[in-house]
Amino acid sequence: MMKILLISAIAALGLGFAAHANEGGHVTDIPFSFEGPFGTYDQQQLRRGFQVYREVCSACHGLKYVALRTLSDKDGLAMNPDWVRAYAAEMSVTDAETGEERAGKETDHFPANTSAGAPDLSLMAKSRAGFHGPYGTGIAQLVQGMGGPEYIYSLLTGYTGEETETAGNVLYENHIFPTGALQMPPPLMADMIDYEDGTPATVDQMARDVSAFLMWAAEPKLVDRKRWGFVAVLILSLLTILLYLANKRLWAPYKDRFREDDYREHIPEE
Repeated sequence: MMKILLISAIAALGLGFAAHANEGGHVTDIPFSFEGPFGTYDQQQLRRGFQVYREVCSACHGLKYVALRTLSDKDGLAMNPDWVRAYAAEMSVTDAETGEERAGKETDHFPANTSAGAPDLSLMAKSRAGFHGPYGTGIAQLVQGMGGPEYIYSLLTGYTGEETETAGNVLYENHIFPTGALQMPPPLMADMIDYEDGTPATVDQMARDVSAFLMWAAEPKLVDRKRWGFVAVLILSLLTILLYLANKRLWAPYKDRFREDDYREHIPEE
């Protein structure tokens, strides 16, 4: 049985390395603020990333699993609730009950993508976190903090500028994409947007910001989960100490008796 389990584990590791080999080029490790057991989201970075999504990415990609009201969460973007309501009202959504078009509300979700072949970005940071990194099995996300945001950043900055035409379709070379090229043209260009906080809008900066925002979109409760996880560890540690002390106190009267009985058994008879 153990031999079978060992063979299965080795095979799974081999598949992981094979997946890594087909995954594309090297993924750059970025020291995002939300990494680590005590990491938190950088509110200003999330707001800049949201601006990049709003002005660039939303033209083709949606966030259908993200509720608009979460934009005002204190551990996330912490946008003003009045602004969120006004932003939602600018959207036109189909009412699930009446089937009619109406102005959006903060309780609605972001619109779904409308472009053919453009994936929804709601869970992109999680879906790309598995089989990549130097270990090929997703262990890099645990050990080095390398996950989906790093992949998104590397993809956005991985264009070489070369183009090829295949079957009437223009493909843009990207050393991170598994096939080496994709139909999406480079979405980011320097100074294509004006950051509201005055940060220079370089390609590197925009890629970092929108990658962080998409991580928040996939894990809006990440900080809260870390906080409660830390509390749970403290409670379990305290409980372990109390159980250890209670165990010692409970068995203390019997340990001396057991030692005395054991000593008598080993005394040779005269």
